[in-house]
Amino acid sequence: MEIYMDNAATSFPKAPGVAEAINNYITKVGGSINRGAYSKAFEAENIAFETRELLCELFNFDKPENVIFTANITHSLNILIKGLLKKGDHVIISSMEHNAVMRPLNSLAKEGVEFSKCPCNNYGQLVLESFEELIKPNTKAVIITHASNVCGTIMPLKEVGAICRKHGIYYIIDAAQTAGCMDINFKELGASALAFTGHKSLLGPQGIGGFLITEELNNKVVPLIEGGTGSLSELEIQPSYMPDKFESGTPNLLGIYGLNASLKYIFKQGIINIREKEMELTEAFIKGIKKIDKVQLIGLGDTENRTAVVSLDFNDKDNGVVCHTLNKYYNISTRSGLHCAPSAHKVLNTFPRGTVRFSFSHFTTMENIAYAVRSIEESLNNYF
Repeated sequence: MEIYMDNAATSFPKAPGVAEAINNYITKVGGSINRGAYSKAFEAENIAFETRELLCELFNFDKPENVIFTANITHSLNILIKGLLKKGDHVIISSMEHNAVMRPLNSLAKEGVEFSKCPCNNYGQLVLESFEELIKPNTKAVIITHASNVCGTIMPLKEVGAICRKHGIYYIIDAAQTAGCMDINFKELGASALAFTGHKSLLGPQGIGGFLITEELNNKVVPLIEGGTGSLSELEIQPSYMPDKFESGTPNLLGIYGLNASLKYIFKQGIINIREKEMELTEAFIKGIKKIDKVQLIGLGDTENRTAVVSLDFNDKDNGVVCHTLNKYYNISTRSGLHCAPSAHKVLNTFPRGTVRFSFSHFTTMENIAYAVRSIEESLNNYF
């Protein structure tokens, strides 16, 4: 039996009902949205709108038309970053950001966009007292991950949001690792936009993501992609109204149907219950790891202010070989390397060797955790 512990990359298994919802669309619906005046098209349109409403409910947002579907969160972040920032603008990020933020910003830096990294300590915690010092007269936005995809440390979003409001700065949140497993209140955080992906803790399929955006920020962001929307077809310019402004081309209705089912499952389970279970699993794993001498826990050593993402460094061992060994001999699936976040690994002092990342989900069991801890200890004794 496979012990799957790579949920920070993509969740598995998916929520019950996801496969059935996708199959239902393929075999019984089939129509696109905004492109047909027949019953199957209307049915698909209803599911798409319902999914926007579910996302509004999940994140405490009240404009379903401002919930935009994209291919993934990288696509979402590129729209927000490249559609907002121009030559002469300045943006603040954390030093724990994923390449979905770092690469677009480094690309824009060649065109005159500046960015500053707010430092984090070697546990991945934001040095908040340094944050306000980075603000310049041309600071236009703050872009920050909700939680590290490397070590699971959660960022102080409320405090950062208060600083953004004080200085009139747009506030963009990357919720790749937290949407679906943590309570996120868009209004309470004072967010301008929040980007999400469907295939991680939202327990949906790959290929569907999106973002929520306030009208104030929407008025400043230009579309990254333009084309057919099924609306205003008599015009050869992009519609300005939502969600069509950002949703050119045929949407991924398979993904939307799957996400619709996974959101309903999450509401049925309850975000608080999902969070509590994941933290129980994480606490048991960390306690077990601390008893093994040859392993270094990276990041926070307890479950306060973290997600169910745990990185380990096997010191003098090759972390890639450890990852391979756990899979080959114990059928445990993890991910080694730099996790598309070299900046974070530099903060954590694990660059360039990387770590072995274990990430749990709502479907991981205590038996899985105990087996993983035993397997790590046994593999170090038998294969290294």
